[in-house]
Amino acid sequence: MTTTQPPHLPLGSLPPREHLRLGQIATVLDVVIPVYNEESDLEPCVRRLHDHLARTFPYGFRITIADNASTDRTPDVAARLDDAIDEVTAVRLEQKGRGRALRTVWSLSEAPVLAYMDVDLSTDLNALLPLVAPLISGHSDLAIGSRLSRSARVVRGPKREFISRTYNLILRGSLAARFSDAQCGFKAIRGDVAERLLPMVEDTGWFFDTEMLVLAERAGLRIHEVPVDWVDDPHSTVHIVRTATDDLKGVWRVGRALATGALPLDRLARPFGDDPRDRELSGVPGGLARQLVGFCVVGGLSTLLYLALYSLFRLGMGPQLANAGALLVSAIANTAANRRLTFGVRGRDRAVRHQAQGLVVFAIGLVLTSGSLAALDAASGNPSHATELAVLVAANLAATVLRFLLFRAWVFPDRERRNELVGIDAVEESQPRPQPYASHNRNDRNDRNDRNNRNDRNHFTRSAR
Repeated sequence: MTTTQPPHLPLGSLPPREHLRLGQIATVLDVVIPVYNEESDLEPCVRRLHDHLARTFPYGFRITIADNASTDRTPDVAARLDDAIDEVTAVRLEQKGRGRALRTVWSLSEAPVLAYMDVDLSTDLNALLPLVAPLISGHSDLAIGSRLSRSARVVRGPKREFISRTYNLILRGSLAARFSDAQCGFKAIRGDVAERLLPMVEDTGWFFDTEMLVLAERAGLRIHEVPVDWVDDPHSTVHIVRTATDDLKGVWRVGRALATGALPLDRLARPFGDDPRDRELSGVPGGLARQLVGFCVVGGLSTLLYLALYSLFRLGMGPQLANAGALLVSAIANTAANRRLTFGVRGRDRAVRHQAQGLVVFAIGLVLTSGSLAALDAASGNPSHATELAVLVAANLAATVLRFLLFRAWVFPDRERRNELVGIDAVEESQPRPQPYASHNRNDRNDRNDRNNRNDRNHFTRSAR
């Protein structure tokens, strides 16, 4: 089988989180079990999981066996389970890779909550309902089992414990990850989030989980963590050294993409919910308080950079040239930082234009600061270095206020930021938004799910029928 990438999705931010409309959905949860040559463990795993869900899960569910290119009797076992249990579906992929299997099955699933777990069932199944409950209620976007939480109970050897903790320390240090356990094979995601997030995830192997979580966290999505009871499988077939090497390569690739702003994470932005405190107030510009805080932080750091550069340049040139050089370098850095952090504009689109406009704002600041230096020189003749810095700080304060007003009204206006986030023209903004949840009725689904999903499912080989 040749799997296809999910179709291109329309741009636009995600809708507010809502409790799932459970009365309108037949299958609420789709649990995927990715397998490769697991002929011995597959049937006990599926039957145990099915029995647990039938006893404890209050909504409709499905178990999907994602066989990615097994060469033993795994396809036969999957086909037999598919025939014997109504809630079990077997899917065959002709290429290996856990990430590839999850992305393919999740992209084609109609269930509003998608989960996966390892076939060895190392994680206690009593954590499954707490894992998916925050996604059903609308509180969270993703959920992960954590073996590193304080209240988790874990049985495994010191080698795997050391590797797991070291890997998560690397993620915290290099990608500023705040989730505690990236590789626990026990995760869930809302379907509407998966529709936007999965096309951005490049990895098709074991790094898939980490990349998905890092991008979700950077986009501001809420990740719920569940402490789990976990017992190591001594017969695991995971190649630790090769997996660790691939993961480190993935960390470098994702870190570089985040640093260059190459990922359109604004498509994953969530508006606030229906709390009255989150409603727009008349006469108050949206996001003004947050922008002021961000601008002040960036401005403070830029001022420190400017003063350091001025002092450095002043060692070999006059005050006017030192001021111009320091202000130019710090202005470029200031515009780039405010573009991304304060006004939420990511990607390379219009970056050159924004820098050009930022240089115009820089020129205005240069006039203010240079004029202040000229006035000081005319008034005192030979001012001290400390006096020059004091005057420049005051002049920069006035220039900073003006810079914020120009950035907000001219360089990054509200309408431009809104169009960049939504990704559509003003005419398209007036069109009604699609419903955030897919209907179980095929006649109510959109064209992509109505035609492509049905055709794509026909390409799957039902496991060795």
